Amino acid sequence: MGRKRNLSEDEEEKPIKRVKEKQESMLPSMIKNKEKRSAVHAKLKQQKKVDKRRKVKAREAAEKKALELGEEPPLKMVPRTIENTRESDETVCLPDDEELFAGNDVDEFSAVLRKERAPKVLITTSRYNSTRGPAFISDLISVIPNAHYYKRGTYDLKKIVQYANEKEFTSVIVVHTNRREPDALLVIGLPDGPTAHFKLSKLMLRKDIKNHGKPTSHKPELVLTNFTTRLGHRVGRMIQSLFPQDPEFRGRRVVTFHNQRDFIFFRHHRYIFETKESKQKESKGKKSKDEKNPQERTIARLQECGPRFTLKLISLQHGTFDTKGGEYEWVHKFSNPSRFLSAGDGYKSTEIFLVIMLDLSSVGIQGFSLGFHINAVCDLEQQDG
Repeated sequence: MGRKRNLSEDEEEKPIKRVKEKQESMLPSMIKNKEKRSAVHAKLKQQKKVDKRRKVKAREAAEKKALELGEEPPLKMVPRTIENTRESDETVCLPDDEELFAGNDVDEFSAVLRKERAPKVLITTSRYNSTRGPAFISDLISVIPNAHYYKRGTYDLKKIVQYANEKEFTSVIVVHTNRREPDALLVIGLPDGPTAHFKLSKLMLRKDIKNHGKPTSHKPELVLTNFTTRLGHRVGRMIQSLFPQDPEFRGRRVVTFHNQRDFIFFRHHRYIFETKESKQKESKGKKSKDEKNPQERTIARLQECGPRFTLKLISLQHGTFDTKGGEYEWVHKFSNPSRFLSAGDGYKSTEIFLVIMLDLSSVGIQGFSLGFHINAVCDLEQQDG
């Protein structure tokens, strides 16, 4: 009773090993002491750098040895990214697609793109406007030539579309605001549609961009990138119909719509040519009394003019704006992160569907799901009244 049992050497080493294993498996975030936590994190970071450097040196040595022996070097490891792990899309537009080019000749934008009609854009706001809305519209008017701003007042959107048709406008853009911030764009093609509803985010006005340039009144060049699928091709032609098809290169203005992962990034630049003097370097051992002759070289740089924003397509509707009897070419599924505008971005031709007004009592659960999509798309109409 009361005597301690003498432990052997193996039994004494077991608790020490357990403590060491516990310390090695412990993450820095599990350490409460701030100084010790930062020290452990720095040690792990340094160890990762050393391991990475060792792997690079081993790979270079293997390649060098293979070249000396006349063998093929080992294959380089390609990192897995979102871009190279996408599924192939059946709706990608091919250069030899005759059906696509035949459809371009008879679609709603063919008259403007063939220069039979000059683009003329009417820009207005939602009924509940804010101070940043008109500021954004003034920037849009400086970007899009032949764009005119009309106050919304109490008019319904259908009456505005009818008025724009009578005045021979080719497009209508509605800037929707929420909580004093523009959050959506509605682009309506005239006279036969289609109507595209875009979500607007990350807006930066021209005055908020540091060292911004002042654009001229010249017609800009238009750059559309990565609109490769059938739906992306249609959206790209709709954007293209807003701008004149005869840019004035003297103005050095460039408007870019870049699609990446279904987000359309908008930028507005002007490129500037500058002449700079470069002095020739002398050799260290020789010193000449003659002065250096500077050489002039011309460099090009970009200056952002603004505004800057990001668009995401929510729905594409046949015809002009009509939520009660309109048919939708495509509606964004909010629960599905699949992509649709660029190659390999998810939606296949069988998954592009039409949303039609149905009797909810006769279709049951499916009708309720369609009704949810309709309500999500028609949020703009509910706020406009």
